[in-house]
Amino acid sequence: MDLRYSAAEQAFRADLREWLATVLPTLPPQPSYFDWPARRAYDTAWQKMLFDAGYAGLDWPIEVGGRGASPVEQLIYLEELELAHAPYVGVNFVGLLHAGPTVVAEGTPEQRARFLPPILRGEEVWCQGFSEPGAGSDLAALRTKAVRDGDEYVVTGSKIWTSHAEVADLCELLVRTGDEDSRHRGITWLVMPMDAPGIEIRPLKTIVGTTEFAELFLDGVRVPVANRVGDENDGWRVTMVTLSFERGTAFVGEAVQSMEFLRDLRALAQRTGAWDDVEVRRQVGHFGAELDALWALARRNVSQAARTGVPGVGGSVFKLALSELRQRIAQLGVDLVGPAGLVWDPLPAADGSGPLRNHRLVNTWVNGFSRTIAAGTSQIQRNIVAERILGLPKG
Repeated sequence: MDLRYSAAEQAFRADLREWLATVLPTLPPQPSYFDWPARRAYDTAWQKMLFDAGYAGLDWPIEVGGRGASPVEQLIYLEELELAHAPYVGVNFVGLLHAGPTVVAEGTPEQRARFLPPILRGEEVWCQGFSEPGAGSDLAALRTKAVRDGDEYVVTGSKIWTSHAEVADLCELLVRTGDEDSRHRGITWLVMPMDAPGIEIRPLKTIVGTTEFAELFLDGVRVPVANRVGDENDGWRVTMVTLSFERGTAFVGEAVQSMEFLRDLRALAQRTGAWDDVEVRRQVGHFGAELDALWALARRNVSQAARTGVPGVGGSVFKLALSELRQRIAQLGVDLVGPAGLVWDPLPAADGSGPLRNHRLVNTWVNGFSRTIAAGTSQIQRNIVAERILGLPKG
């Protein structure tokens, strides 16, 4: 593992930082998270700006429209965007981070030509149709059925926690094409147009009141066989490719967010007098050390990806540790503000120095619970670490 940046990597960072300093002041205010059509327009416009500047699909191969950047440059890119408080990929995240890289790795030339350019240009938004009411962590238990009828699959079933379904054009969909008890052996990976007849979308309201997730009900939806990525009944292997991208560098931005958040908590503790408590100082010190260790792990993971071409299982270690660390940091935040941690709306600081920012602490604390579920629960990540890194037998 080389923890030093090369001259070319430093130049890449400088160019990106200069571009961000130029374009970010020109952006309009971000729409409300309660207005997803407006968020789609905002996020896709930002994606078009990235595309025009040559930063779209940074780590995608040049031959499919990406920049062919190294994993280290991808790490620099994510770090700089977070430090500059640039917009997140938002509603584009499934296409850019999951489906697109999967089509790059597993798709046919025709599929790459059809699906990849609109993702990079921000013209099409994807959602993810993996989890089901009875198949979340145990994804191999999915029951949504696809029966082949000539050049089409007829799909019937339901999905849940489908990210951004109400504003999506396409869905990366897992279906069962094998026998009912075929488990991993009978799954197929499809691309489903979201305007196909037979699709019903029911938004799900989260604890913070937003509706970025939805239930999908599929009643005889016809999907072209040409939209199958990989072979029939080989979808589990293709899915592992998808999840390896999801757990690769996808959470690096959250690590940078956590570092900034911890610095804010330290300043809050010093301002309110809580810094005099040795236990508060100890927690902040431990959290900072853990974040430093996670950043070194991220560098190790991208170094491995640079050698092998794909993210390794170190991504599961990173995701597991970061998601649980964020919960502990957020808990410290709501502890520091005391009763104000029960209030969603921003309150003034007691010393008159400005807003207490308790609403940010509360939102971070509440959203932290979802981080140990999304992209594979902590229990699943521990199984991956136990089996694939430690070599322990399956539980």
